[in-house]
Amino acid sequence: MHTVAVLALDQVIPFDLATPIETFSRARLPDGRPGYRIRVCAERPEVAAGAFALRAPWGLEGLRDADTVIVPGTTAPVPPLPAAVREELRAAAARGTRIASICVGTFVLAEAGLLDGLRATTHWIAADQLAAAYPAVEVDPDVLYVDNGQILTSAGAAAGLDLCLHMVRRDYGSAVAADSARLSVMPLEREGGQAQFIVHDHSPAPAGSALEPLLDWLRENLARELSLAEIAAHAGTSTRTLMRRFREQTGTTPLQWLHRARVRQAQHLLETTDHSVERIGAQVGFGSATAFRDRFKRTTGVSPVTYRRTFG
Repeated sequence: MHTVAVLALDQVIPFDLATPIETFSRARLPDGRPGYRIRVCAERPEVAAGAFALRAPWGLEGLRDADTVIVPGTTAPVPPLPAAVREELRAAAARGTRIASICVGTFVLAEAGLLDGLRATTHWIAADQLAAAYPAVEVDPDVLYVDNGQILTSAGAAAGLDLCLHMVRRDYGSAVAADSARLSVMPLEREGGQAQFIVHDHSPAPAGSALEPLLDWLRENLARELSLAEIAAHAGTSTRTLMRRFREQTGTTPLQWLHRARVRQAQHLLETTDHSVERIGAQVGFGSATAFRDRFKRTTGVSPVTYRRTFG
């Protein structure tokens, strides 16, 4: 039987902790036998878990013969990592143990040095913080999970379910994983990644900055076909100067900013109206329905129809 050790650090997020326990405990083999043995392990017997305290039946020694170690997130994304925990995680990695994180548990793996040179994900709201704190990690904020073979990471909250079901499928095949998904009332595969859940800020430039009036004008004119030259003319500057200022104050280009603003407005219309996809594409300034669908899927990871089905 496959042993899964779930590491409960201080201030563990209860949802993240429960996700692997529930998902793996529901996995049944075709003959009815359980597919996994679950352990909850901690450095100390009692761990704070938000609204309650948790008594872990296993110490860190429970990680040593586990087939999989799961690291849930904690309320502080970058918790002080006890030396003993760091050593156990590194030793598990050296043994070839499969190690996975849920949500901001990715920070723990990064702090232990297990993600250097690897692609990883975490909750989208913490992705920039992860990338800044651990530049050796290639952070992908748009996906639900990343499987590097031995080391796996998931995005926020419910994406932990996606990752756990993916591991069940890796271990026992699609039939067992599909049965576990049904018991969890969860699709075995969800379309798109967490990009569809990200709320993009239309105005990343600081309030009162020189670009603020231009950004307001762009928002008011999303439906128009705007060229870089026209935007620069409205700003009273050259295209080269506009590009430089835009990059300095928003981290992107004027046209990229405009595309993202249009997609965000389209998301709002898909959520709140029954207008056709073609009409919404035209309303937010895309020249054709095809261009709108392509840009929308590139930004959110799903088609406009799928987005409306999920959030409408």
